[in-house]
Parts: sequence; structure tokens; C-alpha cells
Amino acid sequence: MVTSIARQSVIIKCNMQKSVLTGNYEFYYAAGLIAKLSGVEISDDIKPIELGVLLHQEIEKTEPKDEQEKYLFSMLKEYKPTDEYDEQMKELLLWGKGEQYLWTVTIL
Repeated sequence: MVTSIARQSVIIKCNMQKSVLTGNYEFYYAAGLIAKLSGVEISDDIKPIELGVLLHQEIEKTEPKDEQEKYLFSMLKEYKPTDEYDEQMKELLLWGKGEQYLWTVTIL
């Protein structure tokens, strides 16, 4: 899995406001964005089901600041994570937490 593909997919979906999260890789990058945008603490080693519960709780008490964030929240509300987990998901969570170019797709 090339992690930049999951990152770009989430950003494009939020900008176009089309589609849904299609797997745990996108889910973990999106979760990292939520941590960055809302300031919620998310353990770097959190497993998918636990992460889903945490995000649903956080989303319920957070007001999105713009349309991209609103769509990100809606995608996360609808996504049902699987038990699948690997180190690339952790990498994507950390990338989202430290994202410097919100809503911008970059070609590397």
C-alpha cells in the first residue's frame, strides 16, 4: 500500500464531497486529521474498532469549521472499521495528525 494514495483519496473526497471512505487506510488518515483539527488525543497504536468509537464520540461534540471538515465528519460517521490493522495505518494516523497542507493534493 502506498500511503500517499490513501492521503490523496481522503483529501479529494473532502474537496469534491463525493464518495465514502473505502478502507481502514483512509480511515486512519482521516482520524489523524480529526486529531489535528479538533485537538483530540488519539494514541498512535489505537486499534480500528476502538478508534471508531472514539471518533464517533468526538464528532458528536465538535462543530465542523468548513465544508471539507463537515464532509470529513460525515464520511467518518458512516464508516465501519474492520479489525484489520498494520503499521501503515499507524503511519497514516501520524501523517494526518501532522498534516501541513490541509485539503491540498500533492504529486510527489
